[in-house]
Amino acid sequence: MNVVARKTLQAFWTLHPPAKGPLVAWYNHAKAADWRSPQDIKNDFRTVDFVGDNRVIFDIGGNNYRLVVRVSYTFRQVLVKFVGTHRDYDKINPETI
Repeated sequence: MNVVARKTLQAFWTLHPPAKGPLVAWYNHAKAADWRSPQDIKNDFRTVDFVGDNRVIFDIGGNNYRLVVRVSYTFRQVLVKFVGTHRDYDKINPETI
């Protein structure tokens, strides 16, 4: 998959260094993936949640962080929409961010 907005991930792990390892691992896995449907993502990550507009919510770093992406299965693209702590996540609407 083409993962867009790696700089967003980098900016987050600069502020939260413990997040770097898990986010790099997620990024590398997503980049190598060939997700053609939500089930493909579910097969790779058991704890994902799906919301409207092809958005997927990942628990990162032992559930310490949340990552919201929008997936275009047709174009094999993953766009990072949000990365943050649980406190940050509680302040957003993952369907519209």
